[in-house]
Amino acid sequence: MLYLDNAATTVRKPAAVYWSLIYNTLFRSFNAGRGAHGNSLRASETVIDTQELIARLLNVNNPQNIAFMPNATYALNAAILGAHGGRHIAVSQMEHNSVLRPVHRLGNYSVAAADTEGYVSTESFKKVITADTGLVICTHASNVCGTIEPVSEIAAAAHEAGALFLLDASQTIGAEEVDNSKINADFIAFPGHKGLMGPLGTGVLYVKDIKTINPVITGGTGSISDSLEQPRIMPDMLHSGTLNTPAIAALGSAVKYILKHREEIRGREAAAVRAFEERLKGIKGVKLYGNKDKTGISAFNIGNYTSDEAEELLRGRIALRSGFHCAPLAHRALGTEDTGLLRISFGAFDSINKAKGAAEIVAALLLL
Repeated sequence: MLYLDNAATTVRKPAAVYWSLIYNTLFRSFNAGRGAHGNSLRASETVIDTQELIARLLNVNNPQNIAFMPNATYALNAAILGAHGGRHIAVSQMEHNSVLRPVHRLGNYSVAAADTEGYVSTESFKKVITADTGLVICTHASNVCGTIEPVSEIAAAAHEAGALFLLDASQTIGAEEVDNSKINADFIAFPGHKGLMGPLGTGVLYVKDIKTINPVITGGTGSISDSLEQPRIMPDMLHSGTLNTPAIAALGSAVKYILKHREEIRGREAAAVRAFEERLKGIKGVKLYGNKDKTGISAFNIGNYTSDEAEELLRGRIALRSGFHCAPLAHRALGTEDTGLLRISFGAFDSINKAKGAAEIVAALLLL
Protein backbone atom coordinates (compact mmCIF):
# COMPACT_ATOMS: atom_id res chain seq x y z
CA MET A 1 0.00 0.00 0.00
CA LEU A 2 1.23 3.51 -0.83
CA TYR A 3 1.34 5.73 2.26
CA LEU A 4 0.42 9.26 1.12
CA ASP A 5 -1.03 10.88 4.23
CA ASN A 6 1.98 12.92 5.31
CA ALA A 7 -0.17 15.98 6.06
CA ALA A 8 -1.60 13.94 8.95
CA THR A 9 1.75 12.56 10.06
CA THR A 10 4.96 11.41 8.45
CA VAL A 11 5.54 7.71 9.01
CA ARG A 12 9.00 7.50 7.52
CA LYS A 13 11.53 9.55 9.51
CA PRO A 14 15.28 10.10 9.16
CA ALA A 15 17.20 7.25 10.79
CA ALA A 16 18.72 9.64 13.34
CA VAL A 17 15.24 10.37 14.73
CA TYR A 18 14.59 6.70 15.53
CA TRP A 19 18.00 6.18 17.09
CA SER A 20 17.71 9.33 19.18
CA LEU A 21 14.27 8.37 20.48
CA ILE A 22 15.38 4.85 21.38
CA TYR A 23 18.65 5.91 23.00
CA ASN A 24 17.20 8.78 25.01
CA THR A 25 14.19 6.72 26.12
CA LEU A 26 16.45 3.92 27.36
CA PHE A 27 19.25 5.96 28.89
CA ARG A 28 18.19 9.61 29.31
CA SER A 29 14.57 9.71 30.44
CA PHE A 30 15.27 12.32 33.07
CA ASN A 31 13.27 15.28 34.31
CA ALA A 32 14.59 18.60 33.03
CA GLY A 33 14.87 21.34 35.63
CA ARG A 34 14.04 19.07 38.55
CA GLY A 35 17.34 18.90 40.37
CA ALA A 36 21.00 19.87 40.20
CA HIS A 37 22.26 16.34 39.60
CA GLY A 38 23.90 15.48 36.30
CA ASN A 39 20.96 13.57 34.83
CA SER A 40 18.54 16.45 35.29
CA LEU A 41 21.09 18.92 33.94
CA ARG A 42 21.62 16.79 30.83
CA ALA A 43 17.86 16.73 30.26
CA SER A 44 17.81 20.53 30.51
CA GLU A 45 20.66 20.70 28.00
CA THR A 46 18.60 18.56 25.62
CA VAL A 47 15.75 21.05 25.79
CA ILE A 48 18.09 24.00 25.21
CA ASP A 49 19.87 22.28 22.32
CA THR A 50 16.58 21.62 20.53
CA GLN A 51 15.38 25.17 21.19
CA GLU A 52 18.52 26.48 19.52
CA LEU A 53 18.04 24.26 16.48
CA ILE A 54 14.43 25.40 16.07
CA ALA A 55 15.53 29.02 16.47
CA ARG A 56 17.87 28.49 13.50
CA LEU A 57 15.03 27.00 11.51
CA LEU A 58 12.74 29.97 12.26
CA ASN A 59 15.58 32.51 12.00
CA VAL A 60 14.86 34.02 15.42
CA ASN A 61 17.42 35.21 17.95
CA ASN A 62 15.64 34.32 21.20
CA PRO A 63 15.61 30.50 21.44
CA GLN A 64 14.54 30.66 25.09
CA ASN A 65 11.14 31.85 23.80
CA ILE A 66 10.49 28.50 22.13
CA ALA A 67 8.22 26.30 24.26
CA PHE A 68 7.49 22.61 23.73
CA MET A 69 3.90 21.40 23.60
CA PRO A 70 2.24 17.98 23.12
CA ASN A 71 1.10 18.98 19.61
CA ALA A 72 0.14 21.96 17.45
CA THR A 73 -3.40 22.07 18.85
CA TYR A 74 -2.07 22.70 22.35
CA ALA A 75 0.32 25.31 20.97
CA LEU A 76 -2.45 27.13 19.12
CA ASN A 77 -4.75 27.04 22.14
CA ALA A 78 -1.95 28.32 24.36
CA ALA A 79 -1.46 31.30 22.05
CA ILE A 80 -5.15 32.03 21.37
CA LEU A 81 -6.33 31.75 24.97
CA GLY A 82 -3.13 33.16 26.44
CA ALA A 83 -3.04 36.24 24.22
CA HIS A 84 -6.76 36.90 24.31
CA GLY A 85 -7.66 39.97 26.30
CA GLY A 86 -11.34 40.10 25.43
CA ARG A 87 -10.68 41.79 22.10
CA HIS A 88 -11.90 40.82 18.64
CA ILE A 89 -10.11 38.05 16.69
CA ALA A 90 -9.79 37.82 12.89
CA VAL A 91 -9.20 34.39 11.33
CA SER A 92 -9.02 33.04 7.80
CA GLN A 93 -11.67 30.80 6.28
CA MET A 94 -9.03 28.13 5.70
CA GLU A 95 -8.30 27.49 9.37
CA HIS A 96 -8.25 24.08 11.02
CA ASN A 97 -10.56 23.36 13.95
CA SER A 98 -7.57 23.70 16.28
CA VAL A 99 -7.97 27.43 15.59
CA LEU A 100 -11.68 27.67 14.84
CA ARG A 101 -12.94 25.88 17.95
CA PRO A 102 -11.06 27.90 20.57
CA VAL A 103 -11.91 31.11 18.68
CA HIS A 104 -15.56 30.07 18.41
CA ARG A 105 -15.55 29.33 22.12
CA LEU A 106 -14.39 32.88 22.84
CA GLY A 107 -17.12 34.23 20.57
CA ASN A 108 -15.92 37.61 19.35
CA TYR A 109 -14.41 36.83 15.95
CA SER A 110 -14.75 37.40 12.21
CA VAL A 111 -13.70 35.27 9.24
CA ALA A 112 -11.67 36.54 6.28
CA ALA A 113 -13.12 34.90 3.18
CA ALA A 114 -11.07 32.70 0.85
CA ASP A 115 -11.53 32.38 -2.89
CA THR A 116 -12.50 29.12 -4.59
CA GLU A 117 -8.84 28.02 -4.68
CA GLY A 118 -8.43 28.45 -0.93
CA TYR A 119 -6.45 31.71 -1.13
CA VAL A 120 -7.11 34.37 1.50
CA SER A 121 -5.90 37.77 0.35
CA THR A 122 -4.61 40.52 2.58
CA GLU A 123 -7.53 42.66 1.39
CA SER A 124 -9.93 40.01 2.63
CA PHE A 125 -8.36 40.25 6.08
CA LYS A 126 -8.46 44.05 6.03
CA LYS A 127 -12.22 43.85 5.59
CA VAL A 128 -12.64 42.06 8.92
CA ILE A 129 -9.87 43.66 11.01
CA THR A 130 -11.35 46.37 13.19
CA ALA A 131 -10.10 48.89 15.71
CA ASP A 132 -10.95 46.32 18.42
CA THR A 133 -9.03 43.45 16.81
CA GLY A 134 -6.38 42.14 19.17
CA LEU A 135 -5.32 38.98 17.37
CA VAL A 136 -5.12 37.93 13.71
CA ILE A 137 -4.64 34.26 12.87
CA CYS A 138 -3.76 32.65 9.55
CA THR A 139 -2.53 29.25 8.49
CA HIS A 140 0.63 29.34 6.39
CA ALA A 141 -0.89 26.74 4.05
CA SER A 142 -4.25 25.01 3.98
CA ASN A 143 -4.29 21.50 5.40
CA VAL A 144 -7.14 20.75 2.95
CA CYS A 145 -5.77 21.84 -0.44
CA GLY A 146 -2.21 23.03 0.27
CA THR A 147 -2.71 26.63 -0.91
CA ILE A 148 -0.04 28.91 0.58
CA GLU A 149 -1.31 32.17 2.06
CA PRO A 150 0.41 35.62 1.94
CA VAL A 151 1.23 35.53 5.64
CA SER A 152 3.94 38.23 5.64
CA GLU A 153 1.47 40.73 4.19
CA ILE A 154 -1.28 39.62 6.57
CA ALA A 155 1.07 39.99 9.53
CA ALA A 156 1.91 43.54 8.38
CA ALA A 157 -1.80 44.37 8.12
CA ALA A 158 -2.37 43.03 11.63
CA HIS A 159 0.45 45.10 13.09
CA GLU A 160 -0.68 48.20 11.25
CA ALA A 161 -4.03 47.83 13.03
CA GLY A 162 -2.33 47.31 16.41
CA ALA A 163 -3.08 43.57 16.57
CA LEU A 164 -0.85 40.57 17.20
CA PHE A 165 -0.32 37.91 14.53
CA LEU A 166 -0.40 34.14 15.12
CA LEU A 167 0.95 31.89 12.37
CA ASP A 168 -0.11 28.24 12.13
CA ALA A 169 2.82 26.62 10.33
CA SER A 170 1.55 23.06 10.74
CA GLN A 171 1.57 22.29 7.01
CA THR A 172 4.71 24.17 5.99
CA ILE A 173 7.38 23.71 8.65
CA GLY A 174 10.06 21.35 7.39
CA ALA A 175 9.61 21.92 3.66
CA GLU A 176 8.62 25.55 3.10
CA GLU A 177 10.66 28.42 4.47
CA VAL A 178 9.27 29.73 7.77
CA ASP A 179 11.61 32.68 8.29
CA ASN A 180 10.30 34.99 10.97
CA SER A 181 12.69 37.77 10.01
CA LYS A 182 10.46 38.03 6.91
CA ILE A 183 7.06 36.99 8.31
CA ASN A 184 7.30 38.88 11.62
CA ALA A 185 4.76 36.74 13.47
CA ASP A 186 4.20 37.31 17.17
CA PHE A 187 3.47 33.62 17.67
CA ILE A 188 4.29 30.57 15.56
CA ALA A 189 2.71 27.19 16.30
CA PHE A 190 3.49 23.85 14.67
CA PRO A 191 3.74 20.10 15.35
CA GLY A 192 6.91 18.07 15.36
CA HIS A 193 5.49 14.93 13.74
CA LYS A 194 4.48 16.21 10.28
CA GLY A 195 6.91 17.98 7.96
CA LEU A 196 9.63 18.10 10.61
CA MET A 197 9.51 14.28 10.75
CA GLY A 198 9.89 14.21 14.52
CA PRO A 199 8.03 11.95 16.96
CA LEU A 200 4.31 12.00 17.63
CA GLY A 201 3.33 13.96 20.71
CA THR A 202 5.61 16.92 20.00
CA GLY A 203 4.72 20.50 19.18
CA VAL A 204 6.17 23.99 19.45
CA LEU A 205 4.99 27.48 20.27
CA TYR A 206 7.32 30.38 19.56
CA VAL A 207 6.54 33.61 21.41
CA LYS A 208 8.24 36.74 20.13
CA ASP A 209 7.54 38.90 23.19
CA ILE A 210 6.73 37.36 26.56
CA LYS A 211 4.62 40.38 27.54
CA THR A 212 1.99 39.46 24.90
CA ILE A 213 0.90 36.17 26.48
CA ASN A 214 -0.26 34.69 29.77
CA PRO A 215 -0.03 31.00 30.64
CA VAL A 216 -3.20 28.94 30.27
CA ILE A 217 -1.85 26.02 32.32
CA THR A 218 0.12 26.66 35.51
CA GLY A 219 2.02 24.38 37.83
CA GLY A 220 5.46 23.06 38.60
CA THR A 221 8.23 24.42 36.40
CA GLY A 222 11.32 23.63 38.45
CA SER A 223 12.05 27.35 38.78
CA ILE A 224 11.08 29.93 41.44
CA SER A 225 9.46 27.04 43.31
CA ASP A 226 9.06 29.06 46.51
CA SER A 227 6.41 31.25 44.85
CA LEU A 228 2.75 30.52 44.15
CA GLU A 229 2.95 32.71 41.04
CA GLN A 230 3.79 31.21 37.66
CA PRO A 231 7.30 32.33 36.60
CA ARG A 232 7.28 35.15 34.05
CA ILE A 233 10.30 33.80 32.22
CA MET A 234 10.44 31.68 29.09
CA PRO A 235 10.15 28.85 28.49
CA ASP A 236 9.24 28.09 32.12
CA MET A 237 6.06 30.15 31.89
CA LEU A 238 4.68 27.67 29.35
CA HIS A 239 6.46 24.55 30.62
CA SER A 240 4.31 23.40 33.50
CA GLY A 241 4.86 19.73 34.30
CA THR A 242 7.36 17.17 33.08
CA LEU A 243 8.64 17.50 29.54
CA ASN A 244 9.04 14.50 27.22
CA THR A 245 12.80 14.93 26.90
CA PRO A 246 13.43 11.80 24.77
CA ALA A 247 10.90 13.04 22.21
CA ILE A 248 12.34 16.57 22.34
CA ALA A 249 15.82 15.13 21.72
CA ALA A 250 14.50 13.17 18.73
CA LEU A 251 12.78 16.31 17.46
CA GLY A 252 16.16 18.02 17.62
CA SER A 253 17.62 15.25 15.45
CA ALA A 254 14.79 15.79 12.96
CA VAL A 255 15.43 19.55 12.82
CA LYS A 256 19.14 18.91 12.16
CA TYR A 257 18.14 16.82 9.16
CA ILE A 258 15.72 19.50 7.94
CA LEU A 259 18.33 22.23 8.21
CA LYS A 260 20.57 20.24 5.85
CA HIS A 261 17.95 19.00 3.39
CA ARG A 262 15.01 21.44 3.33
CA GLU A 263 15.51 22.65 -0.24
CA GLU A 264 15.86 19.08 -1.45
CA ILE A 265 12.68 18.10 0.42
CA ARG A 266 10.74 21.02 -1.01
CA GLY A 267 11.84 20.16 -4.53
CA ARG A 268 10.95 16.49 -4.11
CA GLU A 269 7.47 17.24 -2.76
CA ALA A 270 6.78 19.81 -5.48
CA ALA A 271 7.89 17.38 -8.19
CA ALA A 272 5.68 14.63 -6.75
CA VAL A 273 2.61 16.90 -6.69
CA ARG A 274 3.26 18.02 -10.27
CA ALA A 275 3.64 14.45 -11.51
CA PHE A 276 0.47 13.33 -9.73
CA GLU A 277 -1.67 16.21 -10.92
CA GLU A 278 -0.32 16.26 -14.48
CA ARG A 279 -1.51 12.69 -14.91
CA LEU A 280 -4.98 13.56 -13.63
CA LYS A 281 -5.45 16.92 -15.37
CA GLY A 282 -7.81 16.73 -18.28
CA ILE A 283 -9.29 13.36 -17.27
CA LYS A 284 -13.04 13.69 -17.35
CA GLY A 285 -14.51 13.24 -13.90
CA VAL A 286 -11.46 14.41 -11.93
CA LYS A 287 -11.60 17.78 -10.19
CA LEU A 288 -8.49 19.25 -8.57
CA TYR A 289 -8.53 21.91 -5.84
CA GLY A 290 -6.13 24.60 -4.64
CA ASN A 291 -3.93 27.02 -6.54
CA LYS A 292 -0.49 26.59 -8.11
CA ASP A 293 1.39 27.98 -5.12
CA LYS A 294 0.95 25.04 -2.78
CA THR A 295 2.65 22.57 -0.47
CA GLY A 296 3.00 18.83 -1.10
CA ILE A 297 -0.79 18.38 -0.93
CA SER A 298 -3.07 17.41 -3.81
CA ALA A 299 -6.82 17.69 -3.16
CA PHE A 300 -9.31 16.20 -5.60
CA ASN A 301 -12.61 14.44 -6.19
CA ILE A 302 -13.42 11.62 -8.60
CA GLY A 303 -16.55 11.27 -10.70
CA ASN A 304 -19.82 11.15 -8.81
CA TYR A 305 -18.28 9.51 -5.76
CA THR A 306 -18.31 11.24 -2.41
CA SER A 307 -14.83 11.41 -0.94
CA ASP A 308 -15.67 8.68 1.57
CA GLU A 309 -16.91 6.37 -1.19
CA ALA A 310 -13.77 6.97 -3.23
CA GLU A 311 -11.53 6.31 -0.25
CA GLU A 312 -13.30 3.02 0.34
CA LEU A 313 -12.56 1.99 -3.25
CA LEU A 314 -8.89 2.91 -2.72
CA ARG A 315 -8.61 1.14 0.62
CA GLY A 316 -5.64 -1.19 0.74
CA ARG A 317 -3.96 0.53 -2.21
CA ILE A 318 -3.40 4.13 -1.09
CA ALA A 319 -3.43 5.48 2.46
CA LEU A 320 -4.87 8.98 2.11
CA ARG A 321 -7.45 11.21 3.79
CA SER A 322 -11.07 11.76 2.80
CA GLY A 323 -13.86 13.84 4.32
CA PHE A 324 -13.67 17.31 5.80
CA HIS A 325 -10.18 17.38 7.34
CA CYS A 326 -11.25 19.21 10.52
CA ALA A 327 -11.70 22.40 8.45
CA PRO A 328 -15.41 22.93 7.70
CA LEU A 329 -15.13 26.57 6.59
CA ALA A 330 -12.39 25.69 4.10
CA HIS A 331 -14.72 23.24 2.39
CA ARG A 332 -17.33 25.97 2.00
CA ALA A 333 -14.78 28.07 0.15
CA LEU A 334 -13.80 25.16 -2.10
CA GLY A 335 -17.41 24.13 -2.73
CA THR A 336 -16.99 20.69 -1.17
CA GLU A 337 -19.10 21.13 1.96
CA ASP A 338 -21.45 18.32 0.84
CA THR A 339 -19.00 15.76 -0.54
CA GLY A 340 -15.72 16.44 1.19
CA LEU A 341 -12.62 15.72 -0.88
CA LEU A 342 -9.68 13.35 -1.14
CA ARG A 343 -6.29 14.55 0.03
CA ILE A 344 -3.02 12.98 -0.98
CA SER A 345 0.02 14.49 0.72
CA PHE A 346 3.59 13.78 -0.27
CA GLY A 347 6.54 13.66 2.08
CA ALA A 348 10.30 14.06 2.06
CA PHE A 349 10.99 10.54 0.78
CA ASP A 350 8.24 10.23 -1.86
CA SER A 351 9.46 9.85 -5.45
CA ILE A 352 7.99 10.94 -8.77
CA ASN A 353 7.45 7.25 -9.62
CA LYS A 354 5.43 6.79 -6.46
CA ALA A 355 3.32 9.82 -7.39
CA LYS A 356 2.76 8.49 -10.91
CA GLY A 357 1.77 5.10 -9.53
CA ALA A 358 -0.77 6.72 -7.20
CA ALA A 359 -2.20 8.72 -10.11
CA GLU A 360 -2.69 5.55 -12.17
CA ILE A 361 -4.55 3.92 -9.28
CA VAL A 362 -6.84 6.97 -8.95
CA ALA A 363 -7.42 7.20 -12.72
CA ALA A 364 -8.41 3.54 -12.79
CA LEU A 365 -11.37 4.29 -10.50
CA LEU A 366 -13.05 6.08 -13.40
CA LEU A 367 -13.09 2.80 -15.33
CA LEU A 368 -15.10 0.97 -12.65
